Amino acid sequence: MLTTAGSEDEARKLAHALVERRLAACVNIAPQVKSIYRWQGKVETASEWLLIVKTSRERTKEIEQALRELHSYEVPECIWLDVAGGSEGYLRWLGENARG
Repeated sequence: MLTTAGSEDEARKLAHALVERRLAACVNIAPQVKSIYRWQGKVETASEWLLIVKTSRERTKEIEQALRELHSYEVPECIWLDVAGGSEGYLRWLGENARG
């Protein structure tokens, strides 16, 4: 799953909360990506931190709820990407660490 945050501090807090709550097994934070987007009828530019959230499909609703609760954005990004495959050991670890 992909999401963004407006500051490094917020990115760290979101990542920590998702892993702590066992909603994600791991969250990578990529610093200062440039985002150009349309918001309220205007084209905006911002520096954001990209969060790559490693989780299971079963956690989607809970993660969306957590982002609505924790995120400073009015409409936080929440983009789901399906994993076509991966190493058996890694996928097992992910499943074991992203569940309640």
